[in-house]
Amino acid sequence: MLSRQIRGCAIFLLFISSWALPQTPAKKQTPATGAEQKTSAYFESVRHQPLLLERFLRQMPKGGDLHNHLPGAIYAESLVHYAVDNGLCVDRQTSVLSAPPCDSVKGRPEARAAWEDPLLYNQMLDAFSMRQFHAGRESGHDHFFATFFKFWPAMDGHTGEMLAEVTSRSAANHLQYLELIFNPDWGEAGKLGATLKWNDNFAAMRQQLLTTGLPQIIAEAGLKLDQAESKQRELLHCGTQQADPGCGVQVRYLYEVARGLPRKVVFAQILAGFEMASKDSRFVGLNLVMPEDWYVPIHDFNLHMKMLDYLHSVYPKVHISLHAGELTKDLVPPEELFHIRESIEQGHAERIGHGVDIMQEKDPEELLRLMAKNKVLVEICLTSNDVILGVSGMRHPLPIYLRYGVPVALATDDAGVSRSDITQEFQRAVETYHLSYADLKKMARASIEYSFLPAIDKARAQSTLGQAFVDFEKRF
Repeated sequence: MLSRQIRGCAIFLLFISSWALPQTPAKKQTPATGAEQKTSAYFESVRHQPLLLERFLRQMPKGGDLHNHLPGAIYAESLVHYAVDNGLCVDRQTSVLSAPPCDSVKGRPEARAAWEDPLLYNQMLDAFSMRQFHAGRESGHDHFFATFFKFWPAMDGHTGEMLAEVTSRSAANHLQYLELIFNPDWGEAGKLGATLKWNDNFAAMRQQLLTTGLPQIIAEAGLKLDQAESKQRELLHCGTQQADPGCGVQVRYLYEVARGLPRKVVFAQILAGFEMASKDSRFVGLNLVMPEDWYVPIHDFNLHMKMLDYLHSVYPKVHISLHAGELTKDLVPPEELFHIRESIEQGHAERIGHGVDIMQEKDPEELLRLMAKNKVLVEICLTSNDVILGVSGMRHPLPIYLRYGVPVALATDDAGVSRSDITQEFQRAVETYHLSYADLKKMARASIEYSFLPAIDKARAQSTLGQAFVDFEKRF
């Protein structure tokens, strides 16, 4: 009798679980090789030993970083060097950089004063990043985004050095590919847009921009990028016996649109992104940046999606990845938690950056199934979501995305500002969510599979990653 009751309960629980959990089609699993099994066994043996785990993960191939802002990838120490090189002034109270003339008496000495003033130097490092940050009157969110306004002038003329730093560090972390979010014209397209009168007719706006200088801005941006990449290769000694491993990291770009600016500026930049990706093979798509919770990104969100919808119809081959759902109920009213769905359905996003508020979207289960079916990858930025939004652990939706079969890849977001790297993202994922070695390999492969590389280049990158795993697993 007791046995029958237990059997009945088991059947009932099985029925309930099959109804409650999302149903995804079974996939044929590739049998693990002996080397892969040994590697997995070693991984399990060091899972709870942070230093050995970190060493394992640093050496492990990781595929691509698909969500990496070039300006935010640079460490504060480099930014101080750039500020000195550019002859900038620094405000002793705020650490905001500005053009000369400087005035040390009034608290605006030359940035080079930091070389002989440890207090000022450390203050600048803390102001330019999340280094030693402790929430108080200022939140992590506000401190993070304020850093860019403080150090922005330092980057002028240093794109080559920035590329060298990020590719060298990526190689040290065994990344094979980078999709860098970057504005190659440094705002010139937006400045052109600011000179125009707004017109609700997108076609007319597009035509006006194309006939008043946008093609020239794009051409000049390409030339400036040529120079920056040449400087990068020079700094890394590419093509010589002393070549830095960063020379082997494949790089493509996503045109960066500042969504927090006036609508005519945003339209001009979105158009520039579509045009750039259509004419320069180094650019594989575009992305909209700046905090989603600021006034303009909230107020103009639907308008931005309409801009993307129209321009996507004109340039259907250009890829789109969008920041969406980098929000919490603490930042915006609940009625604003709909950006993920709209970014996909109207903005034509093939990938989503962050996606933190997925469970606050309308009918999130249906949306998750849609994302899984349509293979909309989520770029997961664990450290960034923690320091900016205070979302971590089981309050982060990564386990939910995995549960519903939504493709995911780990990414750094702004590694320099966050004082992190891609290895830290993998370690955080392992320690928090008990991911297996097979899970990590799947994410690494997804980062190449869902990249915006052309088919031939993608196949080559997949082959490179596959061989990298073969070589890695021979060690165990």
